[in-house]
Order: sequence, then C-alpha cells, then structure tokens
Amino acid sequence: MRDLHPFLVLSPRAFNERTSLVIGLPMTTAEYNADNPFAVAVGEIRGKKAEKTSYVLCHQPKSFDWRSRKATPHPLKRLADSQFSHCCACLNQIVQL
Repeated sequence: MRDLHPFLVLSPRAFNERTSLVIGLPMTTAEYNADNPFAVAVGEIRGKKAEKTSYVLCHQPKSFDWRSRKATPHPLKRLADSQFSHCCACLNQIVQL
C-alpha cells in the first residue's frame, strides 16, 4: 500500500520496544471491504472529499520494523475495547489461537 496507512497493533508494547517489530492488522477505507467478512468496520473518518468507513483487515496480519519505517502512533491512539475484541475474534477464526 502506498502512502501512510493506519495499523492496528496487536503485539504488546514490551515486545515492540525490545524487538523494534510490531505485529498487527492493516486498515483501509477501500469501499469494497464492506462485503468482506474478515474486514471489521471501526468507524468513519473524514477524508479530503467525504466521510469514509475505516476497516481493519483481519485476514492480513503483518509485522514490520517500526523504527526503520519511522512509524508513529495514530492521533486517535486506540480502538474501543469492544472493537479491538471483535477484530481479535475475527482473526482468531482464521488462525485459531
């Protein structure tokens, strides 16, 4: 994905700081995800032209080195606990932890 994209971090802060890695799920506003059973709608964001729904892509877990990419926390900081739990449950349908 080009440009900057939000990322739902699942790994604990102690792991992230010690390893310089984060494990989590990418987020997008691509409208075709409305029908995706593994994309969790987490709210609307105001874009340049209109409000768009933001989706967490639970079927695409990723990890990356946040220091080398100069990643910074999102201004909203975190999802509501219920949304975070829903994303984790959706991921668990795939990986069954």
